[in-house]
Amino acid sequence: MKRFKIIIWGIMILGIAGSCKKSLLDIKNPNEPTTETFWKTEDDAQKGLNAVYSRFYKEGTWMRWLSFRYDLSSDEGWSTSPWNELADWTRFNYVNYNFWEGNNVHWEDFYVSIFRANQVLKFTPEIPFEDETTRSRVIGQAEFLRAIWYFQIAILWEKGALVLEPKDGSYKPEEVSQEQIWAQIEIDLQNAITKLPETWDDANLGRATIGAAKALLAKAYMQQHKYQEAKNELQWLIDREGSLYGLVDNYMDNFTHYNENNKEGIFEIQFSDENKGGTGNSASMATGFQRTQFYAPGGIGWQDGMARSWFVTEYKKEKNLDGGNDIRLYYNLYYKDSPADFPNESPLVYGRTWDSAWGDHMYIRKYSTGYFRDREDYFAPNNFRFLRYADVLLMYAECIVETGGSITEAANYVNKVRQRPSVNLPTLQTSVHSASLNSKEAFMKRLQMERSLELCFEGWRWADLKRWGLLDSEEGIAELKERDADFNNFVIGKHRRLPIPQIEVDNSDNKLTQNPKY
Repeated sequence: MKRFKIIIWGIMILGIAGSCKKSLLDIKNPNEPTTETFWKTEDDAQKGLNAVYSRFYKEGTWMRWLSFRYDLSSDEGWSTSPWNELADWTRFNYVNYNFWEGNNVHWEDFYVSIFRANQVLKFTPEIPFEDETTRSRVIGQAEFLRAIWYFQIAILWEKGALVLEPKDGSYKPEEVSQEQIWAQIEIDLQNAITKLPETWDDANLGRATIGAAKALLAKAYMQQHKYQEAKNELQWLIDREGSLYGLVDNYMDNFTHYNENNKEGIFEIQFSDENKGGTGNSASMATGFQRTQFYAPGGIGWQDGMARSWFVTEYKKEKNLDGGNDIRLYYNLYYKDSPADFPNESPLVYGRTWDSAWGDHMYIRKYSTGYFRDREDYFAPNNFRFLRYADVLLMYAECIVETGGSITEAANYVNKVRQRPSVNLPTLQTSVHSASLNSKEAFMKRLQMERSLELCFEGWRWADLKRWGLLDSEEGIAELKERDADFNNFVIGKHRRLPIPQIEVDNSDNKLTQNPKY
C-alpha cells in the first residue's frame, strides 16, 4: 500500500491579467481558485506542494517517455517500435525537432513542474503556519523537486530558461548556460538540505528527505567533475549505513511493489494502480508506472524498448560463489536461454513459456510486473526507485579514486554491491576482474561496467556516459558502437544533447537559440 497518498490538485493557479476595460471575458469563475483566492492557508500550501509531486504522473517523466531518452538512447537499450519516428529518437535520427514523444513532452512537463514549484516557493512564506518547521519542510520539498527538473534540463539539452518565480502567459524565456542551471540546482539542494527531515512518518513516506537532497546534490557535483564536493555529500549517507540506509538482501525487492520505501530506497516515485484514468489533471488521473507496457514482449505489451545483447555476455563472464550465474541477469532481462542459465528459477515469462515470435530478442524484465500478473497495462503499481543506496556506494567509490584516494578502499564499496546476499559475487580482488585494481584507469573502466550491471534501465546510464566523456571522443564512441549499433549515427559535438524544441525557439523572440549543429 502506498503510504504517501498524493492529493491530485490539477489546477494550475494563475493570476488573471487586468485590463483597462471590463468585459465578459474578465469575469472570474467563482468555482475556480486563482492566485488571489487560493494561497491563503497552510492547507493551500500543502495542496500546492502535492501538485508539484503529482507532476511525476505525466508521460514526459519516468512514468513513460523519459526512459526512452535515458535507457534506450544509451548503449543499454534500443527500440524496435513500428512507429519509426519514436524509434528514430533512440538512434539519434532527429528530424522533426517538435516530435512530441521524443522532445517537446519532456520540455513541457519539466517546465510546468518548475512553474508549480515556483508557486509554492513564492507564496508559502506569506501564509500563516502553526509552526515554522512545517512551513520550512514545505519549502524544502519544493526546492528539491525544482532541482530534479532542472537536473533533467541540464542533462538533456544543456541549456534552457532559468525561471525562479511564477510567470504569466506573456513571459518569453531567456536562455542561460548549463553552468548557470547547475549553479541553481546546487543552490536549491543546499537550501533543501537545511529544511528537510531525515525521515518521515508512515503517512508521509515518499516525500523528500535530507538524504535524497544530498544524493541528488552529489550527482549534480559529479556531472561537473566536482568530486570532492560530491564525496562530502555522499559521506553523510555512508555514515548512516545500518541506521537509515543499507542494501536489501534480495536485489529484486528494489523493483516490485511488495517491499517499497525500504532502507535502500533513498527517493522513490510513488506509483500506484489505484487510479486508472488518463494523464490529465482530473481527480481520476492515472498514477501508475506506464513504462512496463512499452517494454514488455509482444502479446503482453508493446515491445517498443529492448535490452542490448551484450548484457548476457558481460554478466556471464564470472560465476557467483555458488557456481551459478549472476542473478541480476535473470532479474533484469527476459531472453530465450534464461531457463538454461538459471535452472533453479522460474522459466516462465508472465506465466507462459518463451514465445517463438520473440526470437532472440532481449526484453527488459526490471520493473516488469510478470512476478504477479500475466500481462501489462498502463497501471503498474511498483514505485520507481529514483535514488537508491547501491547507487550511492558506487558513486562514493568513483569519488574516492577521482580525488586521489585508494583504489583498494574504493573497491570495498563496489564489493558491498557485488556481495549483496542474493547476488553473492566474489570481491573484485578475488574475481576474474582483479586486474582492475592495478591502476585508476583500469578501476574506472571496471566501475563503469559495475554501474551498468547493477543500475541498468534505472535512468542513469546517459548521465554516466556524459560524465565519463565517452560521448566526446572517437575512442569513446567506438567503444559504444561495439555494444550498440545505434551509435553509428552519433555525431560528436551534436548528439550529446537534444535539439531545443523548435516551437520554443520560434516563440522566444530570439531569446532561446537552437543547440549547436542542429
